[in-house]
Amino acid sequence: MSTTLTESPPAGAQPYPRRWAAAAVMMIAALMDLLDVTIVNVAIPSVGRDLHASQSDLQWLVSAYLLGFAATLIVSGHLGDRFGRRGLFLAGVAGFGLASLACGIAQTPGQLIAARAVQGVTAAVLVPQVLGAFRTMFHGKERGAAFGMYGAVAGFASAIGLLAGGLLTDADLFGWGWRSVFLVNVPVAVGTFAAGLVLVPATKERSAGRPDVLGSLVLAGGLVAVVLPLVQGRENGWPVWGWVCMAGGVCAVVGLGVFEAWRGSRRGAGGVGDGRATAGRMTEGGATEGCAAAGCAAERPAAEGRPAAGRAAAGRPGIVPLLPARAFRLPAFSVGVLVQLLFSVGMQGFFLVFALWLQGGQGYTPLQAGVLTVAFSAGAFLTAPVADGLAVRCGRLVLGAGALLMAGGFGWVWSGVDSAAAVHTGAWPLVPGLVLAGAGLGLLAVPLVNVVLSAVPGELAGGASGIFSTAQQFGGAVGAGIVGTVFFSHADEGLGAALGAAMPWVVGGFVVSAGLCGVLPRRGEG
Repeated sequence: MSTTLTESPPAGAQPYPRRWAAAAVMMIAALMDLLDVTIVNVAIPSVGRDLHASQSDLQWLVSAYLLGFAATLIVSGHLGDRFGRRGLFLAGVAGFGLASLACGIAQTPGQLIAARAVQGVTAAVLVPQVLGAFRTMFHGKERGAAFGMYGAVAGFASAIGLLAGGLLTDADLFGWGWRSVFLVNVPVAVGTFAAGLVLVPATKERSAGRPDVLGSLVLAGGLVAVVLPLVQGRENGWPVWGWVCMAGGVCAVVGLGVFEAWRGSRRGAGGVGDGRATAGRMTEGGATEGCAAAGCAAERPAAEGRPAAGRAAAGRPGIVPLLPARAFRLPAFSVGVLVQLLFSVGMQGFFLVFALWLQGGQGYTPLQAGVLTVAFSAGAFLTAPVADGLAVRCGRLVLGAGALLMAGGFGWVWSGVDSAAAVHTGAWPLVPGLVLAGAGLGLLAVPLVNVVLSAVPGELAGGASGIFSTAQQFGGAVGAGIVGTVFFSHADEGLGAALGAAMPWVVGGFVVSAGLCGVLPRRGEG
């Protein structure tokens, strides 16, 4: 039986001897999720043709995964803190492998969408345990090196996913076609599960509160209720039930926050749950999103000995709230979450419709589409290394500049698409715009959490970072719903016209984000 490691080890305790081997295994497992964010995008048109998927089915291929991840992310981090991360990590790896197998053998769009949702849920079980275990296994400079490794691998994963998705789909190995982008996860999952049994230690947080499982179900239901009518509404003629469903979803999420604030005030908790383990997701273009990889304020409270959040007044661990009311009362945090949400709406919405336009309207192969979109990742790699340093000195100015660069870059792509006839335009006219938008991504996404958390008290930083990651996934699902719906509404006029109609929503979202950045703190935290 392995020794259980806690986040605050006894003085003089020896570090886990196989910690770097365990970190490598866990990083490979997390890579499955990091790749899955982008590897599927360039395969979506092939999926649609092979399975005769409807337009809303194609939107759900993106939204189902992101919704499953968003709905499960926070509570799974709390479950790992309290009951042990090793078991949840292994369960997440096994579940992700089985869900990937189900995606690869799916015979109908419904089967594939259901498997994608399970993939998202199991990925959300897996990823927080990796980041939480890193904090427990490593201390001092080693901890920074471990998170740096995560950030570097995660950055390259986005570009690799775009290329791998196109290459696997075009290669048509064993006649599998697009199914290869899912089936490739199966042997990886088997190998990491076996290695994890041997190398990954049992880790947990000594004073973690009780996860709010019921609240997580309410949150999941509310998020689904918002996205469902956005995706299905157009095909059903925007019925009344859709608007009622959307309103009910909003009320459920707001009501959950109000109830948790009331419950916290009665118990005198005065804090938030420890959501640190949920940080560190990846954006579409290769920049690392979240505190864990960026080394921001959310990593520091544990070392400062802050008390366990969510404790009852009597000293026993209480229920950890999912939506920290104290954090949302801070304008910088609330606006920061909104910026994150709008950013993700534009990102996921753009890459869904852009892939459809490239392959369906311009005749690109999946591999050609993947190679072209790597230009976006290249732009992010140019600015990401200096983004945190600039944010420490300039704060919101850097974020606002990043949002404007993204708006300008996507506007460049929009102008090139809008003037194109229904023929192959060639890649080069679009590359400068993609590079410019990617450069904006590096300036906006990398330091966003750090700048916002500089205005959040230390005891709230962990839970706040978890909310940011959830907002990113939910925003992506909403983006696939809204931007995809606008695109398909004009598809009868030609895919060029459809993309031209969808792009104002993408560009406008980043323009609004730039304006909102004016409310954020003047400087980040060094």
